[in-house]
Formats: sequence, structure tokens, C-alpha cells
Amino acid sequence: MDTYDTIVLGVGGMGSAAVSHLAERGVDVLGIERFDVPHAEGSSHGVTRIIRLPQFEGPAYVPLVRSSLERWKDLEEGYANQLFYPTGTLDIGPPDGEVFAGSKESCDVHGIDHTILTGRDLTERLGGYDVPDEYRAVYQPDGGFLHSEQCIVAHTEAAHAAGGRIQARERVVDWEASESGVRVMTDRGDYAAETLVTTAGAWTGQLFPALAEYLEPERQVLGWFQPTDPAQFTPENFPVFVADVPEGHYYGSPTFEVPGFKIGKHHHQGETGPPIQARREPTQEDEQLLREFLRQYVPPAEGPTMRLASCMYTNTPDRDFILDVHPDHANVVVGAGFSGHGFKFASVVGEILADLALDGATDHPDDLFKLSRFE
Repeated sequence: MDTYDTIVLGVGGMGSAAVSHLAERGVDVLGIERFDVPHAEGSSHGVTRIIRLPQFEGPAYVPLVRSSLERWKDLEEGYANQLFYPTGTLDIGPPDGEVFAGSKESCDVHGIDHTILTGRDLTERLGGYDVPDEYRAVYQPDGGFLHSEQCIVAHTEAAHAAGGRIQARERVVDWEASESGVRVMTDRGDYAAETLVTTAGAWTGQLFPALAEYLEPERQVLGWFQPTDPAQFTPENFPVFVADVPEGHYYGSPTFEVPGFKIGKHHHQGETGPPIQARREPTQEDEQLLREFLRQYVPPAEGPTMRLASCMYTNTPDRDFILDVHPDHANVVVGAGFSGHGFKFASVVGEILADLALDGATDHPDDLFKLSRFE
């Protein structure tokens, strides 16, 4: 049986960061991934992920996103390709809506530089938008998007350079833990370690039944549509956005690397269930749901469909993350339940998980993410 200091289950956005941070601290670490590295079966693919300093989800997330952005920039310095693309961010909606009011509160609490725009400002200054004049937007210049797959590759390469080992195309069958250590059984072999970290995304509840009641996988679909005026939707001209409209929360990113302007609806059609049962192939119904938002609120982006892709959310009951030690095993650490807004934090989440695995605690603010809140 091969033996390591720490084993990480799942090497996507969070797992690759955890393996990297552990390896860079001199830990003999093994990362096990059931799919490819990177892959398109979980939560971290789709070319881009938004990163924004105003957090309408709550001001408590702002210190973490600031730390995360610093670490993405640090990772980028040692990597061949650009990872972070600054476009500015827009949080749009009614003045008393969750997105605008929550983002403004985060800015006010943490002194984040921002500008308030009206719906008319969005139409006249930026073009592309057709939102009600009474809507408001928080514009913040420091955010943008991350090249998600390249972020995973960068963390993987950093892990390898520091002596970490990652094995893909290997499915975990079972695991066990005792005071003396942990054991992981896969379809290729058995491994032992002092500590275990899980970042298995939508599969976490299946591998860790004690946590399943707090983790609900959900199917998500993304779309790319060719704009009628492509010049309007380049990273130089079009900030990433989140929009709170009567139809739901939508988000979008400018054209980048693949054809088309990217759009998604947060919690899409609300389809939940085990990941193995999720419909992988997007449908015309999925496409129409996304296209209707563009038709009404961003008309110049509603051109021909270029691409559709499905991915997975894993939601907690309160939509806050789980970053904690397993309730029954002090040597097992859980990173899960990122609820559709986690990738931007991966660089710092990896550090937190490494802290918990090695020391049982972290200096980062993590009270919000404790399992005890569900008791």
C-alpha cells in the first residue's frame, strides 16, 4: 500500500489548489481525480469564472475574495499564461434588490472603491444593455474573470514542481479513518495517509454520507451566443456582470477564447439530484431560457448560438461553503457546498484546507463555513 502524508480526493478548482498548497509546504501529498485534469464533468469548466470584490452574498466574503485575488496574481507570476483578466464588474438590479443592495453594502462595509450607475447609464455609457432606468448597478473596476481551466492547470503544475503527485482517471470506491490515519480504496489500488481532504464537488455526499443532507447537487447550463456587434462584447469594452431581474439572477462574461458572449442563469432550472442522474447534454429548453434574458436585457448579444455546456453546482441549505473538519474524524477535512459562487475563492480555499489538514485551524476567517451551524 502506497503511503502519503495527505490524500486529496478530487482535483478540480479547489482540489488542485489544495494539492498545490500542501506540496509547497513540503507535504508528501497525493491527489486522486476520477475524471481528467482538468475535466468537464464538475463545476470548474466553461473557460471563465467571474471574480468580483463586492460580494452581494455577504460582506463576510470580502476578505476572502481579496486574499484570493492576491493569490491568483501570485500564481500567475510563475505560470506561462495569463489567469486573471481585469474587466471591471457590474452588479445590476432594483435599488432594493439582493444583488445591488448586497453589493453596495459590501462596498460600504469594506471601503471598496465603486461607482453607482443607473439603468440609463448602462445603456448610454456601456451600450448593449436595455434595463429599466430605475435599476442601479455597482461598478467596481478591480474585478474581472479567471481562465478557469488554466487556473487548474497552473495549480497542478505548481503541485508537480513542489513534489506533489496527482493521479487522474481513478475512481474512489471507499475510504476509512481511524485515530492512526486514513485509508483510501480506488479502482486501481489502496493508499494510506495521516490525513484526508475531500474536494469531490457534487460527489461529496456519495463519498461522505454523513454530509449528504447538507449537500444538494444541481444541474447548471451555460451558453455562448455570437453578438450582432462583436466589438461591444470584448474584455476591453464589456465588464463581467451579475443581473437581478424578475426572471432570476443571471451572469455574463465577454467573448474570450471561444466564440460568443457567455451567459448563465444562477440555479438555472432548479434540477437537483445525484450527479450521475444529471442530464449532461443541454437542450433547446436550456438554450431558450438563456436566450430570453439576452433578448430582453442585452439585445445586441442575442445572435446565433455558438456553444452550450452543462456543469454542476453543489448547494448547501444556506448557500455558504463548508470548510471544516469532518464531524466524526479529526483527520478528515471537508471542502464542499460552494453553491455556484465558489471558484473565485479556490486559490485561498486551497490554503484554508491545507491549514486545516496540517494544523486543524486556519488564520483566515472561517466561522461562516463551520458544520456546526447546521446543528
